[in-house]
Amino acid sequence: MGLETVSEVLTSIWTVWAVLVFAGIVFWAWRPTNRKRFDRDARIPLNDED
Repeated sequence: MGLETVSEVLTSIWTVWAVLVFAGIVFWAWRPTNRKRFDRDARIPLNDED
């Protein structure tokens, strides 16, 4: 097993890991339970608190 083979395997593992992390973030962001929080946070710049 040469260094080039190890590099290819690690690159494949890294790609799969990155896709899984991205999918997890998307899943978390699109959960219905987060909707209220995101709506509240989206209105922060519009709040008029003097």
